[in-house]
This record gives sequence, C-alpha cells and structure tokens, in this order.
Amino acid sequence: MTTKRTPEDVTILPRDLHFDMAAADNGPWLDGDPVATAVFNAMSLTFPDGERMFIDAVKAYKNDVSGKLEQDVKDFIRQEAIHSREHHLLNNKIDRSKYPVDAIESEIRENIKFAYEGGNFRILMATICLEHFTAMMADLMMDLHTDYGPLFSKTDPTLERLWRWHAMEETEHKAVAYDVFLEATKDWSPLKRYYRRCLSMLLITTNFTKNIAGYAAELLKADGYTQEEADRAVKAFLWKKPSLFGTGWKTWLSWFKPGFHPWDHDNREEMAAWKEEFTAVPAE
Repeated sequence: MTTKRTPEDVTILPRDLHFDMAAADNGPWLDGDPVATAVFNAMSLTFPDGERMFIDAVKAYKNDVSGKLEQDVKDFIRQEAIHSREHHLLNNKIDRSKYPVDAIESEIRENIKFAYEGGNFRILMATICLEHFTAMMADLMMDLHTDYGPLFSKTDPTLERLWRWHAMEETEHKAVAYDVFLEATKDWSPLKRYYRRCLSMLLITTNFTKNIAGYAAELLKADGYTQEEADRAVKAFLWKKPSLFGTGWKTWLSWFKPGFHPWDHDNREEMAAWKEEFTAVPAE
C-alpha cells in the first residue's frame, strides 16, 4: 500500500502579520461572552509554549527529510514562530492581577516538560495529534453558532482576523508534522505505526480536552463563577453549543482509519478565500 503524503500543490506561506490587541482590554473580547472568551483565552495560553514544542518536534528530524517536505518544515517553523509571537501579545492582555494566568502557564509548561522528557519521538507524537486538533477546530471555527449567532460575529474585527489567520495557517500546514512522522517511521510496519498513532491520539485527546476545560473554568472563577457554574458553562460550550470540540467528531474519528492522512479531508477550496485575504504580507 502506498503511503499518502501532502498533495504537491499544497504550499505553505508564512505571513508576518501583526495584530492590534487593544480590543482585548475591554472585558470579554469574544462577542462579549465571558465563557467563549475564557475558552479561547485558555487555548491561547497554550500556544506560545506549545508551538515552540511543535517547532522542536519537526526540527529534531530535519536530517530525515528532503525535497518539498524539507521546505514545508522550514515554512511550518516560520508560521508557528509567528503564531507564538502574536498569541503571546494577546495573552499579555489578560489581567494577571485578576486571573490565574501564572498558575495556568506553569501547568502548561509542566505538561510540555513531561513530553520533552520522553525524547524527540514523544514530542513528535504529541505534535501530530495536537495539529489534528487545531486543524479540526480551524475547519469548524467560523461555522460554529451560538444562541446569538455565529461565533466571532460580535468580536472586534482585528481580533476576529487574528483567529481566522491562525485557523487558516493551521489548515495550510496541518499535515507537515504528520509527513515528518511518516518519514521518521518509514521502516516501521503499518500495524506498528497505526497502533502508536492511535494510542497517542487517545492519550492526547483525554489530556488536551480536560486541560482546556480546566484552564477555562479557572479563568471563569476569577469572573465570579462558582466551580460548579464554571465547569457547567465550559462543558456546555465545548460539547453542546457551539460544541467547539464535539462538532468535529467525524474529523477526529477519521484519525483511526488505517492509512489515514490529514489531507484525506481536502478543504483547499473552502480555504481559498481566506488564503487570498492573508497572502499580501509574506514573512521575510
């Protein structure tokens, strides 16, 4: 069986964009909704350190790749570095005197430290699983609806654009780390590769969803929610409406198909308009 790879016409363009985060100073920035804001702030807090791990994961295998994949890895690294920079700026808008940002970031770093302690292959496995999650959420983000309409419909246009840019680039490079994984395991049997990636996804899914829910609940408690209220509100947002995690279950489940590749879900056409908007400023 031929191992799938990213289509040749899928190219990655790092875009060195800068976003004005001023609107995040004015209370709940995501549609004025404290729950939505807490969930997206929780995710944003994971990005600077998480995306540095993604960079290190593919860098560790730079000598194993060549041709188009070698260039894709370089562009992936540049995209993730820019994402990390912009989300660091957004995270700095969270009032640390009110919200437990330091404690959350400390926990994130401990989790990432655990991944690093397992060596290069462990962080690569974590990366391919988390990249599947980010691409899945990116695909859904602009189609999700709340009780008051589409998510981000009442958000400051600059902040909405930040998240749409990030979502678009996550889709664009969604298979790079996976292709590195395929190259790193090219001498493995298909069964061994399948077993390892499925086990990794089950572990990462459990930890990632639990952690995001926990971080968001901690942020809501600082807004005056009780623990029970915060847990209930976050659970509803993630799994009921707009169901940020639950809506993409078919895409998530596709991971467990033998012979899976991220570009089995080919959404190049849907992303074309977004790419056109953001290609004006490539990274130097």
